[in-house]
Amino acid sequence: VEESGNKNGNPVIFLHGGPGGGIEPVYHQYFNPEKWRIIIFDQRGCGKSSPHAELKENTTWDLVADIEKIRCHLDIDKWIVFGGSWGSTLSLSYAIMYSKRCKGLILRGIFMIRKKEIQWFYQEGA
Repeated sequence: VEESGNKNGNPVIFLHGGPGGGIEPVYHQYFNPEKWRIIIFDQRGCGKSSPHAELKENTTWDLVADIEKIRCHLDIDKWIVFGGSWGSTLSLSYAIMYSKRCKGLILRGIFMIRKKEIQWFYQEGA
């Protein structure tokens, strides 16, 4: 878990795409560090997480539980959940389970894992 920005700022957790992606320095561009308490992490099996590229116990709901553990560990009551691509799907899943912990959602490049999207993305050449 990487934390940056203003410790007293509006807390936001950034959920990267993938699955299989990881955090990148460019993700910080979305946030003014003077105003935001920025939390970014590599999801299970991604980036610097260990074990790397592991699929065991790596479901959407395992990842949602990880996000909630991070919130509790950092003693954050409510936060903004920001996700792109796969991260948007994960953001929505988290918000369904923990709506009272979300101040709001920011979603970009929404990917809902519908058959039509998978076919277009992986077979028809996105």
